[in-house]
Amino acid sequence: MTSNSQRRYRLGVLLGDGIGPEIVPSSVAVLDAALAAAGVAPVEWVELPLGRSAIDEFAAHTPDSTLTALADLDAWLLGPHDSAAYPEPYKSQLNPSGTIRKHFDLYANIRPAKAFEGGKAVVPGTDLVIVRENTEGFYADRNTYAGTGEFMPTPDVAIAMGIITRPACERIARSAFELAQRRSKKLTIVHKANVLKLTTGLFRDVCREVAKDYPDVSVDDFHIDAMTVHLVRNADRFDVIVTENMFGDILSDLAGEIAGSLGIAPSVNSSDTHAMAQAAHGSAPDIAGRDIANPIAMILSSAMLLDWLGARHDDARLADAAVRVEQGVAAAVAAGTSTRDLGGTASTSEFTAAVVDATRSA
Repeated sequence: MTSNSQRRYRLGVLLGDGIGPEIVPSSVAVLDAALAAAGVAPVEWVELPLGRSAIDEFAAHTPDSTLTALADLDAWLLGPHDSAAYPEPYKSQLNPSGTIRKHFDLYANIRPAKAFEGGKAVVPGTDLVIVRENTEGFYADRNTYAGTGEFMPTPDVAIAMGIITRPACERIARSAFELAQRRSKKLTIVHKANVLKLTTGLFRDVCREVAKDYPDVSVDDFHIDAMTVHLVRNADRFDVIVTENMFGDILSDLAGEIAGSLGIAPSVNSSDTHAMAQAAHGSAPDIAGRDIANPIAMILSSAMLLDWLGARHDDARLADAAVRVEQGVAAAVAAGTSTRDLGGTASTSEFTAAVVDATRSA
């Protein structure tokens, strides 16, 4: 059996569309530097087809061969995709990230929002994590076994099913409480149980039931509409926020901007056995190929992936490497090196080089 000190990790690389082919290689470069500094053997990077280029070659945005290969890897980096620009029928299909999340049941979408010294935070001191249930709710492209949760009984009537189940609520709640125990032991449940009494009411109630197993974690809850106001005014007062799929998607974009920019908003999608790093932002086709995209979100998503891998394989070196990545990004920004969305002038490649240097010395 291979010990952790000898283990060589195999990570998938899915470049995606738009700025993906710029920010994903940036993340690979930073991870390589951090892993070397932490004493980890070089990663075997396995690039796989996905997105518009895969449509041209395989007549599928997420080929079956890609899904098969991902299953044999330790984890994956997914670049953003521009599915809105795909030709039909691919444009109307479940998009690449949704396809992978659904195929591997990546039920937990963990999305931090942390302000940087030297950044442009709306609420300085913001340091929170949104734990988003990733498989059901009102997201019709992934909340049913076959087909979607949307249908039209007549040309003038469209119906969407919001699906909430006890097992899905319980497992995301436990993920959130476990995270809260490792942080500040504070957790906020977000719902709309005053109107969606049965569905988000079940979500709230199951989270409260799970809370009984974590008596050291303080718990409160807010309606989704009130929560948007609280974040804008007092994001620095919150720590771990758990909510259903659509609410989590909306709140995490808001929280990313509050922390400074969607360009710094990372996330990881995980199950108990698989995980995928994916920046919370989109593919930004308007700036693709210009070497001006902010790679921070993708870099920090990759750091989260290392942390997940370290916990899964009981490998403290990966956790060390993840911290080195985070410190390297923070050091580069604090030293005045940042891309234009954070008020700086650095190109993607210049910022990446600065983070690589900072990571090596972290």
